[in-house]
Amino acid sequence: MAISIKNQQDIEKMRIAGKLASEVLDFITPHVVHGVTTEQLDKLCHDFIVDVQQAIPAPLNYAPDGHRPYPKSICTSINQQICHGVPSDKALKNGDIVNIDITVIKDGYHGDTSRMFYVGEVTSQAKRLCEITYQAMWLGISKVKPGATLGDIGFAIQTFAEKSGYSVVREFCGHGIGKVFHEDPQVLHYGKPGMGVVLKTGMMFTIEPMINAGKRDIKHMPDGWTIVTKDRSLSAQWEHTILVTETGYEVMTLSSGSPAIPELVQKIESSQKPI
Repeated sequence: MAISIKNQQDIEKMRIAGKLASEVLDFITPHVVHGVTTEQLDKLCHDFIVDVQQAIPAPLNYAPDGHRPYPKSICTSINQQICHGVPSDKALKNGDIVNIDITVIKDGYHGDTSRMFYVGEVTSQAKRLCEITYQAMWLGISKVKPGATLGDIGFAIQTFAEKSGYSVVREFCGHGIGKVFHEDPQVLHYGKPGMGVVLKTGMMFTIEPMINAGKRDIKHMPDGWTIVTKDRSLSAQWEHTILVTETGYEVMTLSSGSPAIPELVQKIESSQKPI
């Protein structure tokens, strides 16, 4: 599959889809509490996407080659779950961290984003993992501009995560996105500067690092979807959809409830602006 370059109409449609996906996360935030089941969160998100946004939850019945159809409308990955956690009747409890991954389809275009949530009071170790992962994602995003490479993005994420004492999952990556849920290029969250695909204006893809507190090794669960850390250590993930613009990047998955850009990245970007 060739890497697609989005035209202005594509970009406008993706802005809408991306904002809607982020607004689902805004909507569900107050419901992520002790005692709620991830199945209840799934139903709330499903109804909001379908009835309020007049959109389609992309994960529901999604079946790439070799996979059984995904049975729910969102992904909920708790504690040692890395990604693709399937909502169930298991209740969240105080101290849990959970990633909620949302993809909506609006007018044929996909908006894809995810956030980490704290359930009640979480440990300082869990909070640090989530914060470092968020910073790592944004450090990767900050590398996006025409002429840069995917290796630049991966290197920024990997070096920051590993210097912080964590490991980067390698079996799953970001991806091109548009009218197709998953398309080229694959966006690795590790790499070497100057290596890989050269970025061009109009490319659009997700950056979604999965960072483990322990080793990077993974394990597939029997449901055919859920991925967990092999050593049972905690894992965190954040995700945004990014457009390569003429001068840098645009984050397509922002809404009023989106967390602020980390100060670390703000300082880097302000130092790079011409005086």
